[in-house]
Amino acid sequence: QVQLVESGGGLVQAGGSLRLSCAASGSISSINAMGWYRQGPGKQRDLVASITSAGSTNYADSVKGRFTISRDNAKNTVYLQMNSLKPEDTAVYYCAAEPKNSGRRFYWGQGTQVTVSS
Repeated sequence: QVQLVESGGGLVQAGGSLRLSCAASGSISSINAMGWYRQGPGKQRDLVASITSAGSTNYADSVKGRFTISRDNAKNTVYLQMNSLKPEDTAVYYCAAEPKNSGRRFYWGQGTQVTVSS
């Protein structure tokens, strides 16, 4: 079992920055890639960014150049640095961990609210 706990959400003005953290605990060795998803009001949950254990990253087009995902394997923590925030970034942000066993479902955190005011 893996548990994911997000932190760092909050209220910021447009153009501001936030850094989200996701601490993983439990069976860490079972985790492959990790990532961040978000779900805005009335919208589906979409991938924001992902990172592999080797450090390869992938970003949604809407956040490229503004968000940076990183991973500290020693601390079992993944981060999402969010710069130049826009009101459209307002959402609940969820940390996700992909099991090495492809037959298992993703592990999910409880989410952290990010609100960007205009």
